[in-house]
Amino acid sequence: MHIYFVGIGGTGIGPLAIIANQSGYRVSGSDKQASKYFDYVQEQGLLDAAIAKDESHLAKIHATAKVDWVVTTSAAEKEQADHPILAWARQNGIKVTKRDEFLSWLISEKSLKLIAIAGTHGKTTTTAMMVWLFKQLGQPISYSVGAKLSFGEMGEYNPQSQYFVYECDEYDRNFLSFQPHLSLISGIAYDHPDIYPTEQKYFEAFRQFVAQSATTICWEIDAAKAQLPFNSDIIRMNEQPLGLASLTMAGEVNRRNARLVMQAAAELFPEEDLVKLADIMNCFPGVSRRFEKISENIYSDYAHTPEKIAGALQMAKEMAGENFVVVYEGLHNTRQHFIKAELKELFSGAKKFYIVPSYRAREDESLEDLTPTKLCELVKQPTDKQPAELNDELKSEIAEHVAAGDLVLCLSAGGGGSLDEWLRKNF
Repeated sequence: MHIYFVGIGGTGIGPLAIIANQSGYRVSGSDKQASKYFDYVQEQGLLDAAIAKDESHLAKIHATAKVDWVVTTSAAEKEQADHPILAWARQNGIKVTKRDEFLSWLISEKSLKLIAIAGTHGKTTTTAMMVWLFKQLGQPISYSVGAKLSFGEMGEYNPQSQYFVYECDEYDRNFLSFQPHLSLISGIAYDHPDIYPTEQKYFEAFRQFVAQSATTICWEIDAAKAQLPFNSDIIRMNEQPLGLASLTMAGEVNRRNARLVMQAAAELFPEEDLVKLADIMNCFPGVSRRFEKISENIYSDYAHTPEKIAGALQMAKEMAGENFVVVYEGLHNTRQHFIKAELKELFSGAKKFYIVPSYRAREDESLEDLTPTKLCELVKQPTDKQPAELNDELKSEIAEHVAAGDLVLCLSAGGGGSLDEWLRKNF
């Protein structure tokens, strides 16, 4: 079978293309822009990929090696309703589906049991932690995670594995494509109003996801919030300590995510000692763009919802006390409108606050552009704040903070052309 991936340089599609290639299928694809993730998939041997905004590359590939299936992201047609690549594929009788339908088919085809990591926040880190634990226990595992790992690739298919660990995204109801063997929910807070017009609709989707899962592990507070049913298929965790097992990793959010993974391991491998599992989790090396150290005292974090931002700020305070500053790049102008009430006080505690232009994608163009200046006027705390651009002036400001001993937390939400990419080039 020949599969063509649209958006092959993305953090969701890229690992899936790698997995398909390792599973024995012919793989090709394209992306609309160059990025470090596009380079990454080519480094993994997927050389039949190109930067293309139209159907030219697909048509050329199809003419020489018939394409059977085009796999795409939810974002492609939301950004461009008449997406030329997808339109051409359909006109030429090629099957077109979103990535999760393909992965659901692949999991079934390979007779794997799905361990699904869902939630509004914490999915990527929790998924990476689960992969880390499997590898440290010597258990073969197949997986896909939406970030680079220091201890493995972003996607991997192991023919010896019994389980597939996957970061299950609720955007566009993608996670409802699966029937998980075990689901972990890292946290629930209303998000994606473009897909779920009300909070109740959002919670309903999580209830359906839980109903489709054989067993679910979640926090009691989230179970109550989403009104998950009381039954034996749902393990509700509370804030009780782990007894002899001590988690010492930095960040309250990280410790909570690690507890979910340890509970899952206790279900999957009941013979394993709890203290041993905690020791493994305490050695977790972290994941790209989740409080990732770029250079001395400069960190990049993908936090873009209020809950994720609060978790990143808590970790900064834990590490630096009052000596930390924040550089903020919002994910989508649309989302800034959705969360602007929370933004007013969300960053309180920071020594100084810089706002750069939001990373734009999947926008509602009817909304006012919340520029850095307008967002600065909206934010009440901290009082020392300023709009900024990704330029030499900001570079100098960051360098001065580092020289003064401040921790610089950069909240960067985008891919190519983002604050994160700018940081890596300059620092």
